[in-house]
Amino acid sequence: MIRVSVDVGGTFTDLVAFHEDTGQILNVKVPTVPRNPERGVVDAFKQLLPSHSPGEISMVGHATTIATNTLLGQVDLEVPRTALITTDGFKDVIEIGRQRRAEVYNLFFVRPPMLVERRYRYEVSERVDPMGEVEKPLDVERIREIACSLEASGVKSVAIGFINSYANHVHEDQAYEALKKHSPGLFITPSYRISNEYREYERLSTAVVNASLMPVIQTYLTRLERDLEGLGVEAPLYVMQSNGGMAKSNVISGQPATIVESGPAAGVIASAWLGEQAGVSDIISFDMGGTTAKAGTVRDKVPEVVPEYEVAGHIHMGRLVKGSGYPVRFPFIDLAECSAGGGTIARAVNGGLQVGPISAGAVPGPACYNRGGVEATITDANLLLGRLNPRELLSGDMGIHPALAEKAFNALGESLGVSAHEAAISVVRIANSMMGKILRIVSVERGYDPRNFSIVAFGGAGPMHVCALAEELEISHIVVPPNPGMFSALGLLTADLFHDHSAPLLLGVENVEPASLEESFRKMETQGSATLEEESIPPERRGFSRSLDMRYRGQGFELNVPTDSPVTRESMRRSLSAFHAKHREVYGYAAEEEPVEVVNAKLRVIGRLDKPALEEDHAEKRQTRPTARRVYYETAGAWVDTDVIQRENLVKKGKGPAVIEQYDSTTVVYPGWSYEPDRLGNLILRRLKQ
Repeated sequence: MIRVSVDVGGTFTDLVAFHEDTGQILNVKVPTVPRNPERGVVDAFKQLLPSHSPGEISMVGHATTIATNTLLGQVDLEVPRTALITTDGFKDVIEIGRQRRAEVYNLFFVRPPMLVERRYRYEVSERVDPMGEVEKPLDVERIREIACSLEASGVKSVAIGFINSYANHVHEDQAYEALKKHSPGLFITPSYRISNEYREYERLSTAVVNASLMPVIQTYLTRLERDLEGLGVEAPLYVMQSNGGMAKSNVISGQPATIVESGPAAGVIASAWLGEQAGVSDIISFDMGGTTAKAGTVRDKVPEVVPEYEVAGHIHMGRLVKGSGYPVRFPFIDLAECSAGGGTIARAVNGGLQVGPISAGAVPGPACYNRGGVEATITDANLLLGRLNPRELLSGDMGIHPALAEKAFNALGESLGVSAHEAAISVVRIANSMMGKILRIVSVERGYDPRNFSIVAFGGAGPMHVCALAEELEISHIVVPPNPGMFSALGLLTADLFHDHSAPLLLGVENVEPASLEESFRKMETQGSATLEEESIPPERRGFSRSLDMRYRGQGFELNVPTDSPVTRESMRRSLSAFHAKHREVYGYAAEEEPVEVVNAKLRVIGRLDKPALEEDHAEKRQTRPTARRVYYETAGAWVDTDVIQRENLVKKGKGPAVIEQYDSTTVVYPGWSYEPDRLGNLILRRLKQ
């Protein structure tokens, strides 16, 4: 049987097929179709199926950016009309927010548009107190009136968010049942089902984002499954979530807010898997694709996560600008991102050079692709500087046109008063500076010394720039996977199924009753097991990971620490010690004399899937004589005659400078670095001692 994964990126759609019996991995790369992304998926399957029967495919994993693109306002992905039903007096909570000004000194800053217009926010008489006691029953008749109004207004989806529903969700359930009975075709999101935690703004925002996405994502997944069935592929479809785990398509249809960072998460999960295979535990993952560059951190083989993310927010210097997007309270792989992909456009602005944030994407693409793009991009710069094959890409499947890249850079250089090659060098330097910042954000700014980490470099362009970035951070060890351009898609095959559950506590540690907390965990385990049952995961492949959100009393933020099963007084003492230790690691101090609160009990439900393993390469190879071309290295500040080697023929260790080419990527080994294939087919780069 074959397991297939497909990652839809901004420029290319990557398909990886893993043969469960032989361990063989097949790769397919096709251009993305931005306004119809499922068509790119179908195009990739059409290249796979002539050599493999559709009946051989046992599962399909998928990573997509459609949720993010919808919230960003991509053409043909407009947000459907959405409503909010909330408690009397609270309909403006989602607009008031946290009063964060995303750009303090920008007098003309415009907040992102409200996903629910004020006229579609409805208030209902009801009240639950913070302890979960019902103070005022729900006005069910008002819910029926609202249902009639929703129908008349053409509303497609509705979020229900009552105050303190995290403590008792009886009213949200009653409203859900009344709406479903009156309008069975309406998409409905009760807030506690998507974010069962206190802080009404974040909970209501998460529910609204989920409701806004439900019609779009359900339509997309239904259409994709129908198209695959048309090709004879009837295997179950799984989608990568922002937390780094997979979930079945029918689960995602009801919880689309969980996939807003679907694609980037896959690369970090793949890096953790590769580190386990290669014996590397602390990793900075570096993914440079066609549109953006992304960095994440893996510590002791576990990817770092954050409890909340602002989707569709602005990125400034690699950091997400608080207050610029829509908060979603859900675990996200911790990522830093910048607009430095292969297709990122360079322009002259007010006499200076600006790289990004606009990308040429798949259409029209970089100038050298000859698909209509005429502006200079990072890919065009790398071509002019000798790093890319000047004749072909994708092993001949795609032509490349240096004259068009030179024409684009001549125009840019003329605007700046420099030559085309000087402009290209400047573009690479600026791109490297931007990407160096995101590597620092996920390492130095998180309190970690990057010199103790290895970089896993992937994406079509990542291995071209990684040596320069590693030198800047004084990192001496780089791992380039066997197929770096397809690595995020491979990550979908290395992930398990994850479902995250939460139960609020808001109690001092000394007031937590172990038996009551154990009961909360057991309830969540029962819910999680039911979901895994729907996903056909047998009991022996199910697992549960417990943790607690804790904070010093008076703090407005929490830290998550693991806890044992079953809950006992002793296990609570261990969790308390773990909290003090983590607080010291993150913030540089621990106030052990201060009282500590337990805010949430959290449970990760895990459905374990079989994963591919990198096979040792015992094939007989003979390294062919390398060709040569002149390549510019900004770290050396000079053009250098460089060996050009085909990676499939690489068998021995060597020293840079060198360019190592393969189907889906190009690795540029800078002067002062060595390269060597390991037993698993990874390319290991090491910085030589000076």
